[in-house]
Parts: sequence; structure tokens; C-alpha cells
Amino acid sequence: MMSIVLALSGCATQRFDVRTPSTPYPALDDAQTFWIGGVGQEQELDATRVCGSSAKVVRVEMEQTAGNIGVSLLTLGIYSPRQVRVYCAR
Repeated sequence: MMSIVLALSGCATQRFDVRTPSTPYPALDDAQTFWIGGVGQEQELDATRVCGSSAKVVRVEMEQTAGNIGVSLLTLGIYSPRQVRVYCAR
């Protein structure tokens, strides 16, 4: 039981700040699908298309939330979703 609690509390976030955020809410907040823990897989996201131009891209985040980890544990790592968020300047 303790290992499950530790696994669910170990979230990971990768954040790339292009400039200081002016918007507290993401323009895109989506789950990306990975299989078998994402080994050898890639997902591409065009932040320029989401924001309308590259000058408006403020931040890109990839996060593995507690919920994502829980789903991954329930499926024994077969399905491993991750959250992606893009923040844009106004």
C-alpha cells in the first residue's frame, strides 16, 4: 500500500518558459496518449498553431499527474497518458 501512495505522489512536470506568462490559464490543456510507458514514442504539438504565431507562445508544459500515474498503474503501464498545456500571450 505504501508503494502505491509513493507512486501516486510522484508527479513530474517539464516546463519551458519562453517569456513571462501574462495569462494564468492555458490556451490548450489536453491529454496525450502513450503506450507501454511511452518507450520509443513521440508526440508533436505545434504551439505556434495553438497561439496563432510564435511570438505569442509563452509556456509549454508536459505533466504526468497523479491521475495519469494512477491510470498507468491500473493498466500495468500499457496506457500511460500525460497532460500537455500551452500558454499564449494575449
